[in-house]
Amino acid sequence: MNVPNTLTLLRLFLIPVFVVVFYLPVHGAHALSALIFAFAALTDWLDGYLARRLKQISPLGEFLDPVADKIMVAVVLVLLLQQYPTVLLALLTAVIVGREIAVSALREWMAGLGVRRRVAVSALGKIKTVMQMLALILMLYRAPLGGFDTYALGLRLLYLAALLTLWSMFVYLLAAWPQLRDGGNKNPG
Repeated sequence: MNVPNTLTLLRLFLIPVFVVVFYLPVHGAHALSALIFAFAALTDWLDGYLARRLKQISPLGEFLDPVADKIMVAVVLVLLLQQYPTVLLALLTAVIVGREIAVSALREWMAGLGVRRRVAVSALGKIKTVMQMLALILMLYRAPLGGFDTYALGLRLLYLAALLTLWSMFVYLLAAWPQLRDGGNKNPG
């Protein structure tokens, strides 16, 4: 066990805590749930930074880190959708969660072929994640801030995140196209 993996496990532990806080019938629960999610998002960045900086990259961390991120985002989206059941939010949730499942499956399949690096996390994927996290923090916070409707601003950012989600999925599929087209041959010719 190392510090980056401990941070990832903390993020997983925060999921049920987040859910309970999200549903607390007290003033400030929304702000606290936004703070918990923001802290979880910060640990996502920090565990990766520390793993590289301290040379503590591990198979456990490589597995758990994306799992923790995807579960946390999916839980937040589902809870927001349950609270604001609109067609638009349902579509955004389906696009984001569906993309995560599809890209995870693609990466697993490519790893089985020994060519996972072709679909490694890209700068576009990182930008998408930052946009998504910021959008969800604002949507969770909900209270007006400096004259801005934080939920509406967060929803607009989530539109952008969904577009980046689709774009990054297209980039990953394009990178994997030779293997997809040739039925999984390692050396398409």
